[in-house]
Amino acid sequence: MVGLVLLGVVALAVGGCVCVVWAERGGPRWARVVARVTLAAGDLVRRTEKNRRRNLNRGTTGDD
Repeated sequence: MVGLVLLGVVALAVGGCVCVVWAERGGPRWARVVARVTLAAGDLVRRTEKNRRRNLNRGTTGDD
């Protein structure tokens, strides 16, 4: 079951990347919408990861 979920996530990610490339080359409107959603999701993940790393670094102050 976990494998199917992982496979679905990978398929969505690959499909999103294909839409980003296609939209750059002037694809249909739905491909541009999917590309925007994919890029926004990537930005959200990137910001979340950056904030998580900042919080981890703040937590290790080196008070040994």
